[in-house]
Amino acid sequence: MPMTQAPRYCTRCGGRLARDNTSARCTACNHATRETLLRPPAVSREFWDTDQMRDALATWHMGRVIFAYRMHPHHGRPLSQEQVGNWLGLTQAQLSRIENGRAPEELTKLIRYAQILGIPGNLLWFALPDRRETSSSERPRPASPLMVSAIVNGRPVLLPIDAATAKAAGLDDLLAQLGPDPAGESGSGATRTLRLRTPNTFTSLGLDELEHVAAALNDARKYLDGSVVGYFAGQLGRCKADDGSLGPARALPLVLGILGAIQQHATEVKPGIREALLAVGADGAEFAGWLYRDLRDGPSAAYWYDRAMEWAQAANDTAMQGYVLLKKSQMAYEERDAVRVSTLAKAAQRGPWRLPATVRAEVTQQVALGLAMLGEPMSAVERKHETARQLFADGARDELPGAYFTADTLQLRQAVCYTEAGKPAQAATLFEDVIASGALSRRDAGFFRARQATALALSGQPDEAAAVGLEAVQVAREMRSRRTMYVLADAVRSLDPWRSRSGPRALREAILS
Repeated sequence: MPMTQAPRYCTRCGGRLARDNTSARCTACNHATRETLLRPPAVSREFWDTDQMRDALATWHMGRVIFAYRMHPHHGRPLSQEQVGNWLGLTQAQLSRIENGRAPEELTKLIRYAQILGIPGNLLWFALPDRRETSSSERPRPASPLMVSAIVNGRPVLLPIDAATAKAAGLDDLLAQLGPDPAGESGSGATRTLRLRTPNTFTSLGLDELEHVAAALNDARKYLDGSVVGYFAGQLGRCKADDGSLGPARALPLVLGILGAIQQHATEVKPGIREALLAVGADGAEFAGWLYRDLRDGPSAAYWYDRAMEWAQAANDTAMQGYVLLKKSQMAYEERDAVRVSTLAKAAQRGPWRLPATVRAEVTQQVALGLAMLGEPMSAVERKHETARQLFADGARDELPGAYFTADTLQLRQAVCYTEAGKPAQAATLFEDVIASGALSRRDAGFFRARQATALALSGQPDEAAAVGLEAVQVAREMRSRRTMYVLADAVRSLDPWRSRSGPRALREAILS
């Protein structure tokens, strides 16, 4: 692919530079400096509109964005870390750490990487600096502004846009919600507030409430009160409710925006508000950890689980501390670390906290899973399941409806445990019973279809496993669930003895395509 070049000279001796695709070296003194290296060529707008780039940008993780950029089919073949690192002024090892570690946070570096790669500013989760100052006479004045309620970089704001801008951004169909332009022919310029229906992106607050939240984030000590904490909790609740139908990439931006606001202002609020704010932050950080698990981003998930534990301790929320240990145990299962599964589950069970009965049931099942992975007798595993069922029955009478851990969840976790204990046929039957009930969200149904495919493969039913796996592939792509695709890859490995059959071959090709 042709590279953009400009005449440059050595910073040491002034000699002419010789170039190849990844370096620039002085012909006189053989010296190379980073500031002489080539920059990437410009790409079209369509480059950024592909699913892989949009998904990466939605994670707010520059390392994931750079990885998606390198892997983009536009290049013809993947770009190496060395080549892209040269563009960004990084070594191959440094770029590898950025791509595989937790999300970089230093704003100056984020801006620099975005500018070098040419990422459009409207796709970023941070603001790029203006290229030039615009005089007041040059600024367009919309005749009839739309005030869009939105969260930007963790701050609720009213964004004024005119109708032409809205149409250019593809919001034509939403303008109909507002009725006729109040300015009409008179040009009165009355403000209209646009309430978008897109979940988890725009707020539904009235103007007074939104202004109160904005004031709180401008002066947290004076205005950040219980109502703002309640607003944050409500927004997180909406994200959780929509997670199963929208997927992690859609939920993350608002969740990270709220967590950013909490992180920024927790030290500024009055002491009486701080514990409540940090308790909401712990809940949100635990949820962010879950979303990153669904994206198969282990370092970011671990970071947010650690932050959830820290905030829960600061808020004296002991139950959340035990709950985070449970979630860390579940993440250890995804990493196939049997010892950590068992150790963390037992720590959650033994801690000095009083967990709700249904959570204790979930913890007990996780202990059973650890026993199964470590090869303990099936009788010991079944005793734990019986205890979990009794705890769940006790808790289901006392706790509010709508909790995510239900009788179906109990059965699904038991099925996972049976797979690990060497009883995949029983596991496959349990998976089918729950999925067929229609009680699961679309994302969860796809995920447990993937688990069922593995169980069917292990029980010697390759054609049934492949058919179920193909259903899961479709859902995983729709929901952008990398966790589901990871489990499907495990199912394909289990189907290896039947790889020449049409069903397993079709599943393998679907995952690789």
